[in-house]
Amino acid sequence: MLNRLRRRPRSWPDEERWETWPVKARVLAVTRTLTSATRVLDVLTLLVRPQAGIKCYITVNPGSQFTAGLDAYLDQQQPGITVLPWEEAVRYEFDLAVACAVHASMHRLHAPLVVLPHGAGYNRLVTESTGDEVSAAGLSRNELTHRGRVFPAVIGLSHQEQFGRLRAWCPEALPRARDVGDLSFTRMLASLGRRDGYRTALGAIDGRRLVVVNSTWSKHSLAARSLDLPHRLIEQLPADEYTVAVILHPNIWAKHDPETLLATARRSGLRLIPPHQGWQAALVAADVLIGDHGSVSFYGSALDHPTLLVATGAAELDPHSPTYAFGRAAPALDPDGDLRAQLETAIAKYDPELLRPITDRSLGHRHRAVPELAPVLFDFLSKKIENLVAPETLPPYPAPVPLAVELPAAYDVEGESDGTEVSVRRFPIDPDGHARGVFVLSATVPTVELRSVAEVLARTEIHAERPAEHWLAEAAAELPGLLVAVAALGDDRGLLRLRTGELLEAHAERPYGGVQPALDPLLLGGAVALWLAEGGDPGNLPDHGLTIRTGEHRTRVAFTPPPG
Repeated sequence: MLNRLRRRPRSWPDEERWETWPVKARVLAVTRTLTSATRVLDVLTLLVRPQAGIKCYITVNPGSQFTAGLDAYLDQQQPGITVLPWEEAVRYEFDLAVACAVHASMHRLHAPLVVLPHGAGYNRLVTESTGDEVSAAGLSRNELTHRGRVFPAVIGLSHQEQFGRLRAWCPEALPRARDVGDLSFTRMLASLGRRDGYRTALGAIDGRRLVVVNSTWSKHSLAARSLDLPHRLIEQLPADEYTVAVILHPNIWAKHDPETLLATARRSGLRLIPPHQGWQAALVAADVLIGDHGSVSFYGSALDHPTLLVATGAAELDPHSPTYAFGRAAPALDPDGDLRAQLETAIAKYDPELLRPITDRSLGHRHRAVPELAPVLFDFLSKKIENLVAPETLPPYPAPVPLAVELPAAYDVEGESDGTEVSVRRFPIDPDGHARGVFVLSATVPTVELRSVAEVLARTEIHAERPAEHWLAEAAAELPGLLVAVAALGDDRGLLRLRTGELLEAHAERPYGGVQPALDPLLLGGAVALWLAEGGDPGNLPDHGLTIRTGEHRTRVAFTPPPG
């Protein structure tokens, strides 16, 4: 009988000796996975903000299968937030606890607990948590009650729609429900002004469209159905017209090794977003999304991006949820079909009104999550902390930092010329798979067999000990079959050697009122080789120059004999 009694909270040790300001209130963030950790830390750092007199802590509620990497992530958080072991956290009293994933074991906390969703509302059926096959995770009686009593002080909902489902599954919890919006989505909206910077960070420059592929976890996800989709996108989309980024649910990272699984695509320029940061900014930056029933697809569509689904996840979703309706209404993508044609059709025919009524059913208070949520939290602290003030605006998300990007070392190049303009389409390839057009190879590839069949060889780095003209002469002597060899002279300049032995210096012309464009030696060499193959006269290059067109982007290149 004594074991059933709830232990009295332990007194806090005397910390005043080490504090600059006396501790008036203590706030605990509770997490179970990396997904919920990123969300609850947003609440802690943006709204509660370790202000003078408030001391913040975070703890991991044990039991999840997806905790890999969580401890390392928490250790990297900003000073001012103390990490507590769970068994220690349940022994002390806090003025407020906040969790973005609820579990019945959280009843052990000595604190008023505010529960919030860790995605776009409450949608997934997780019988291991809910104890049934009909309740959405986060809204079930099994998660919200202990011995028949509702233990969270507040159950935060992101839309009025969720009240009806909570009433159906746990009506006794309804008086504690509050519509507080979605802080993460509100911050995405506040980040729209940084869109251009995010796009630059992900390589969406010079007219490139950004394709964001995202997958939730489980056997019903995009990754489970079509893990090789990112690689096939890289193969089918011209590299100078598209860039591809991938967002994978943190639960995938916790159980698998995405860096290795996507290694082939990463060698061809794929941007892989790490699980703890960057996905929100990548969504803001996107031109088109490919996904499934995960919250990332839902958020992206709510940002009015064309969205195509590879998997709907209907088997693991509450059929009454907006996400279920989203899966039925969103256009589908055939991963085995012509990917470029499907993307271009989706962009051309995109109607934001198609899915907005559905996303609006889950993301209420689009711009007002701060004034809706902050008073709920401050109500528990106001007795000890006076004049708590919520931020007037949310800071934009930091720029995304993909894992190290490997630029392709080989391309198949197609195109056609019209006078002094040449249209170029480059496709990153495994050098062993060359089959299509002009074969352009980076000088970094050492394989003799590949170099011997290359039609264009390009050196992208500047080597003071081996001047460009010397390297070009050596390349021509080693590889007499080359149509063009190129050596970089700077970001916007290169030195070419044609098969005839003629040397030409090329530089990208700055457009009127614009910034100085870069000049990729592999693109330059491929363009000149195509132009020559189409009957271009090399003697005309110094007089008329060449316009290189990639999609709708044009770069004007001037050619002059090299100095001396």
